[in-house]
Amino acid sequence: MSASRKLASFRLPPLPTIGELIKLYNLRAEKQLSQNFLLDLKLTDKIVRQAGNLKNAHVCEVGPGPGGLTRSILNAGVADLVVVEKDSRFIPGLKLLSDAAPGKLRIVHGDILTYRMDRGFKMKHPPNLHIIGNLPFNVSTPLIIKWLEDMSNRTGPFTFGRTRLTLTFQKEVAERLSASTSSRQRSRLSVMAQYLCQVHNCFTIPGRAFVPKPEVDVGVVHFTPLAQPQIQQPFKLVEKVVRNVFQFRRKYCYRGIEMLFPDACRIELTQEMMQRADVDPSLRPTELTIPHFKALVDAYAHLCASEPSLLSYEHREELQLRHHQKKTKRPADTLMDTTPGPLLPC
Repeated sequence: MSASRKLASFRLPPLPTIGELIKLYNLRAEKQLSQNFLLDLKLTDKIVRQAGNLKNAHVCEVGPGPGGLTRSILNAGVADLVVVEKDSRFIPGLKLLSDAAPGKLRIVHGDILTYRMDRGFKMKHPPNLHIIGNLPFNVSTPLIIKWLEDMSNRTGPFTFGRTRLTLTFQKEVAERLSASTSSRQRSRLSVMAQYLCQVHNCFTIPGRAFVPKPEVDVGVVHFTPLAQPQIQQPFKLVEKVVRNVFQFRRKYCYRGIEMLFPDACRIELTQEMMQRADVDPSLRPTELTIPHFKALVDAYAHLCASEPSLLSYEHREELQLRHHQKKTKRPADTLMDTTPGPLLPC
């Protein structure tokens, strides 16, 4: 039997069930907060097992709610568990758990989007740190993008090293995160996650397992940061190239690349970038591998080094300028000083 399946030395004492706590504190899931409770402790145990061996590990749980997943994490034998909960209705129930696990559980009443996790674990040596959470659907994608950027910059929870994440997403988002090249689900999210991590779509939880039952099933995804990103460029530069490529996911990839450049020099710079990257312009975005994207991002970085104004260029701003010009029937040069994102000279 693997170490992760061995009985931990710490076990919670008998406590009210999650269902009883929900009744005791008159809790109900708030639809506008995308809250869905997972009451089956066998499933929460299964989620925790995907994180690996948590014996003596340090864990941050995102959005514990009534504390079902929290119990499974504590029973895994962690050294320290910090839970970050925005909804004050759940704090009393979490305090009950904290009292039952003295010295093990710390409660942060706050928003995970602004919480400084690097300040929550103050240790001299890099800890064995994990992030685990049954994420509300409305924050799951912005949150993983934020953490991917932190991972790239080695900031936030990744100040400590290769912090692993085990998180829930809508099934469709989980499939996008782990989608392979040429898959129908291949997307911007696939590339942004996979150039930084090994991404494993662990298993799917049917919607009926949650209270209230969501309209979709839920996927559990495990992320292990790579020792070195596969693309050695700033995160925002990578994101800009990948985002533009996937603007036209059903067209040839060069169509998205064109949107990186002002109209005046679009054809010329697109050809130069594709040739420098040595990428077939007739490939579809979903057919591009991580090495393809590395070559494209490196080529774009080279062009930006020659013409720094390209970094701030956004095609949508150019379209807005043209729309404003037509609407006011004023020449473009009279708008240059008053409209953000003017056309760039090439």
